[in-house]
Amino acid sequence: MLDEALQKKLIEEGRRFTRGAMEDDPYEEEFESDQERRLPQPPLCKAPVRPQEEWIRLPRDFEALPMAKPGLLETIRDRRSARVYTQEEMTVEQLAFLLWATQGVKGLRGKSYATLRTVPCGGARHEFETYLLVKNVTGLAAGIYHYLPLEHALEFLGAVENMDTAITAAMSGQSWCAKANVVFLWSMVPYRAEWRYGIYAHRIALIDAGHVGQNLYLACTGLGLGTCGIGAFDDAVCTELLGLDGGEEYIVYSAPVGTVREKDKAAEQAFYKFVEDEGL
Repeated sequence: MLDEALQKKLIEEGRRFTRGAMEDDPYEEEFESDQERRLPQPPLCKAPVRPQEEWIRLPRDFEALPMAKPGLLETIRDRRSARVYTQEEMTVEQLAFLLWATQGVKGLRGKSYATLRTVPCGGARHEFETYLLVKNVTGLAAGIYHYLPLEHALEFLGAVENMDTAITAAMSGQSWCAKANVVFLWSMVPYRAEWRYGIYAHRIALIDAGHVGQNLYLACTGLGLGTCGIGAFDDAVCTELLGLDGGEEYIVYSAPVGTVREKDKAAEQAFYKFVEDEGL
């Protein structure tokens, strides 16, 4: 059995890792990636080890597959990141579906031992809380909200004096995020997972976060909305904005959601070209 002091130290290191770079990180200002150094990028995929004549070519035409859920093929195929938003109004019904799709409760297991939700999670611990920076949603005042998954309800936590400035600051200066209708911010309550998995909880939690984000992408695709998962947020700004303690609860993932137009795909391609040209 691990020494209690060592176990506590390892858990603190795991929490620090899941929080990412923080204001007191001694390496944050000095770090320079190999991409920034203009070094060659690694291969996109591992090279095959067998000759081509031994490969098993797989079909790409899935239209003939007997799908139990119509529309699944199109939803997966059309999923993409969107950074250009029209700023048209979004409905509260749309937002309700996105919240349900990402953290909705379908039932309880045992005597309230665990929740069964719309996303998979290690041990059904569901260590995340959902916060929203709402800017333009019909029927909701602009401000900060917290999602209550058991009740499928929202609680209003307060207004924000300048939402565009707040969103930009929270997203580490990415001003395009401020054009979204709403920004999802997922916090992690680490002890929910640590209670069961201890020092191994934090790797599992990051996998769980991916499930939540992908469900948001698919739900947005189904509704004709756009989103983009973001890991580059300002930890200190988010912590203060939402009134979190930064230790027992902290932000691990974010995603703006907005209304989009088909023709804005060209703008998305221009964005990717800019990133490539600048070596970002």
